[in-house]
Amino acid sequence: MTQKPSEPGSTAVSRRGFLKIAGAATAVVALGASSNPVLRALAETGSSPVNGIGKWKATTCQGCTSWCAKQVYVVNGRAIKVRGNPNSKVNGIASCPRAHLGLQQVYDPDRVKTPMKRTNPNKGRNEDPGFVPISWDEALDTVADKIMELRNNNETHKYLLLRGRYSYMRDIIYDRMTKIIGSPNNISHSAICAEAEKFGPYYTEALWDYRQYDVMNTRYILLWGADPLVANRQISYYLSVWGDVIDRATVAVVDPRLSISASKADEWLPVKPGEDGALAVAMAHVLLTEGLWHKEFVGDFRDGANHFEAGNEVNEEDFEEIHTHGLVKWWNIELKDKTPEWAAEKTGLPADQIRRVAIGFGKAAPHTMSWVGRGPVMQTRGAYASMAAHALNGIVGAVDNVGGTMKANKEYTQSFPDPGNFIDDIAKAGAKHKKIDHRGTKGFPALNAGKSGGGVVTNNAADGILNEDPNEIKVAIGYMNNFTFSAPQPERWERAMAKIPFFVHITTNASELSWFADIILPSTHHMFEKWGYVKVHANGYRHVTLNQPVIEPLWDVKTDETEIPWMLAEKLADRGFDNLLRHYKEYKDPETGKVPENGSEFAIYALKYATQQLWDPVQYKGGDKFNGWEDFRSTGVWNSDPYPFKARWSKMGTKTDKFEFYSETLKAALVGHAEKHETTVDDILATCKYQARGEIAFVPHYEEPYMIGSASEYPFVLVEHKARLNREGRSANCTLYQELKDLDPGDMPWEDVAKINPIDASKIGIKDGDDIKLSSPTGEVRCKASLWEGARPGTIAKSYGQGHWAYGKVAAKVFGKEQRGGNNNDIIPVEYDRLSGSSAFYAVARIKVEK
Repeated sequence: MTQKPSEPGSTAVSRRGFLKIAGAATAVVALGASSNPVLRALAETGSSPVNGIGKWKATTCQGCTSWCAKQVYVVNGRAIKVRGNPNSKVNGIASCPRAHLGLQQVYDPDRVKTPMKRTNPNKGRNEDPGFVPISWDEALDTVADKIMELRNNNETHKYLLLRGRYSYMRDIIYDRMTKIIGSPNNISHSAICAEAEKFGPYYTEALWDYRQYDVMNTRYILLWGADPLVANRQISYYLSVWGDVIDRATVAVVDPRLSISASKADEWLPVKPGEDGALAVAMAHVLLTEGLWHKEFVGDFRDGANHFEAGNEVNEEDFEEIHTHGLVKWWNIELKDKTPEWAAEKTGLPADQIRRVAIGFGKAAPHTMSWVGRGPVMQTRGAYASMAAHALNGIVGAVDNVGGTMKANKEYTQSFPDPGNFIDDIAKAGAKHKKIDHRGTKGFPALNAGKSGGGVVTNNAADGILNEDPNEIKVAIGYMNNFTFSAPQPERWERAMAKIPFFVHITTNASELSWFADIILPSTHHMFEKWGYVKVHANGYRHVTLNQPVIEPLWDVKTDETEIPWMLAEKLADRGFDNLLRHYKEYKDPETGKVPENGSEFAIYALKYATQQLWDPVQYKGGDKFNGWEDFRSTGVWNSDPYPFKARWSKMGTKTDKFEFYSETLKAALVGHAEKHETTVDDILATCKYQARGEIAFVPHYEEPYMIGSASEYPFVLVEHKARLNREGRSANCTLYQELKDLDPGDMPWEDVAKINPIDASKIGIKDGDDIKLSSPTGEVRCKASLWEGARPGTIAKSYGQGHWAYGKVAAKVFGKEQRGGNNNDIIPVEYDRLSGSSAFYAVARIKVEK
């Protein structure tokens, strides 16, 4: 619901109102403008600052994966305020609180302001790097020399590119530069993000991507570990419409923790961690036994009767499917015995609630949705839970339907020029080596889009580096990432990075990963200083939104994905290897045909090249139409045509082209991976720690949770969640983030807390505010106890984001020496959902609590 503004003349500001202006107000104070009446006015509530003072400039926020189109209000060259870009049909003028923290980030005095080099040759967490400032020339000369050493020694496969968050300019540094240098080792962050979330949609409907959800036309929303108001995609949009959504739709939330979305839901199902798959298959059982499948999509029994009865097999010939494949086979293999009573014992939920939610969900069909987040799937056996929860959409006909789930709309950006002509024999030989993350090996299928090794196993790269398997890494470059903080058991990454002889980190702030760098290169901030673009979908549209400089950079910073690769290419050309520079010179200005002559021109020309079919009227293909580059740039965002519902029915792209309950697509992928390693599918599954054997491996099914630690020694299960103001772990050096930690129920300002149910706390003698230690078999953290009824008994809920020992003097208690709170990843053991390559973050860590 929209909130009424304060009455004219009132000095009262609501907490919600404070969130709206906090970023701007802090920026004003930080700029020493508290006594300036004009700048003070810019921090006041209302949709627009003082007229005639400054200008709204279009850009993009990448503070989370919502990737909202934004406008920044700029006064005398200073960014003052942020709002949603009203030209976007994805998020519109809506904005979440995270965007305002960007103002503190861009003006953060702890940012890296100039290139730096390490003076202490010893590397380790307890080793002061002794960084000293150097010029860009010295920094890039050093990097170029190290790369040339690899090429001169035919060791280009010992080069590694580590990518974190990105814009779609990424392939310039991540793909093209890595290929032309000659390495197979470009490792993305994707497998510590949400790859298992994509597994279920792909192996049912050939969609290896995030879905969008038609919330304004739905009648029932079933959320699996997703919290759209806090930490899912398109938070700004959902915050703006959720009041209307809950007026017309029933919302049920499956989550061991009372999330913000759960607190506003009609049903909260506090499932036991790791038992989501049991709940999903039981709900599927109810939908079929109650006759609630959507006949237009699924089909029906030939005689019109319902033969789905608990415990009884069904003749496959008796059911005629339309747009789906294998429903009866799924029933016979998995569902017939999975009653709500069976699931109640597994999940800890009442059987009548399971039945009630399933029937409500089914009766709302097809305008209903099963919305799968990270929690149920980023588990050791999460691939099958991902399939089970997503398969509910198939049963009720919600796939590609009004009020249901959709894929991304079509967009018309284009790939950068092919690098093939610039990949020489040295590079070709280097690229033939195996990847450092072991993707595609027997124990790591990583079946992205049906291909063995098609995905990435991000966290396993640390072990590959440590064990020099398949080879050592001598030179590495990382950007917009911090794996020594963001990956489970990050101590492994500390040792791995200490082992690499030469590492370059491109970053805005000196993070935990920077601590192990030999060269640090300061990067532009994505929302205020960078050229780029991203694309994302919601609300039945897809937008392509521009990152662009809205202010002059405060310090001597360069853009990670364009300017820095160009400058490095120039240095390599000076040393006789001009392949990369010649390739980059193919990125000509589409308007003038001019070849870029420097990094700044390259950044703009490459962006114009990639987006030309959006802004060039001659090449128009659909969606918003512009009169040229300047029209697109000033608008800041392109919107697709509306979503074409039902266009993919029986055109899914699976092996059968249908929505697959019995996944012929997964069967082909698993058989192919097994044949590659001259073994059986059953052996692959056993190696990868799954329980499935035989035909059940090809249908969504229940697998028991796989946790580390005995229940007797470690009686609690860690339930990690994202804080409301997390900018993907990059918020912690913002004072607003620390001051407003209690926006997450149960949390405390400037503290790191573990939320314990009072029932559990009383049993172990823990009181609210106690200093406590959380221990798992792989590590420990120290934080405060918070007694909170929103944590399911037997679990400890803890938000991710605190525990930095670097990143800045706010993020860390003592920079480089003492953490502020504890990093959840220190107590999360290294495990994987190996079919997708994802790291396990949920239902994996058993812990104990001590004062």
